[in-house]
Amino acid sequence: MDSVSGVGVLDKGVLILRALSRAPLDLAMLQDETGLPRATAHRLAVALEHHGLVRRDPQGRFCLGFELIRLGRAAEEEFPLADITRPVLTALRDATGESVQLYVADGEGRRCVVSLESTHGLRWIVPQGALLPLDRGSAGRVLLGADIAESVEEREPGVASVSAAVRDRKGHVVAAVSLSGPVERLSREPQQRFGQQVADAARALTSAVSR
Repeated sequence: MDSVSGVGVLDKGVLILRALSRAPLDLAMLQDETGLPRATAHRLAVALEHHGLVRRDPQGRFCLGFELIRLGRAAEEEFPLADITRPVLTALRDATGESVQLYVADGEGRRCVVSLESTHGLRWIVPQGALLPLDRGSAGRVLLGADIAESVEEREPGVASVSAAVRDRKGHVVAAVSLSGPVERLSREPQQRFGQQVADAARALTSAVSR
């Protein structure tokens, strides 16, 4: 594999963790998922296990370790934006019945830091913590500078969204609040249907983060 950070062993360790985030894997499956040589995959997985970042399930498969829970909680505590914005995001979800997310820029992508599921049976779910591209979807365009944006089947077939910018006291975009769901409900003009509510939520969040 090509080194992303310039530290090859670190990149390979992260590759293993990301593979295990999708499902528990035995050594052969881990090798297939990562493309690493069998000996390398085993050596790094066992090393990560020593640090609590990887563990074995009852079937002996490698899976994510419990130490990641502690690290995740620590990271969340150091990033209060999620807690500050949750009441407004919950109100938006309850008022519209649609899924609501909060994204922040993360490198060359956008990270979902809050994800609230729709109350409908048919819904669009973005896992909290998911890293998505900046160049597709309404939230990506907002994080790149748009005040409000919409997208229809741009990243996933059958899904529409509308997003608005959350800004700090200097006017810089710090996050994007996004409402997403099936095109059948949001229509092919989601901004016309839900844009005002999303924009109002973004303004409320801007006030909250600017205090």
